[in-house]
Amino acid sequence: MDTYSFLRELADSWVLLAMVIFYIAACLYAFRPSARAANEEAANIPFRNDGEVQSQDMEAK
Repeated sequence: MDTYSFLRELADSWVLLAMVIFYIAACLYAFRPSARAANEEAANIPFRNDGEVQSQDMEAK
C-alpha cells in the first residue's frame, strides 16, 4: 500500500472521527451552564461603551 492510499484511508476514518468528537466536545464546553455569565459578558463587549459615547455626543452639542 502506498503512502497516499494509507493517509487517505486514515483521514476518511479515524481523523474524521477525531474531528467530530473534538467538535462535539467544543460545543458542549462552550454551551455549558456555568459559562453563561462569561458568554453574556463577551456578547455585550461591542455595547460596553455606548453610554459613554452618547454622553460625549450630548456634551459636544
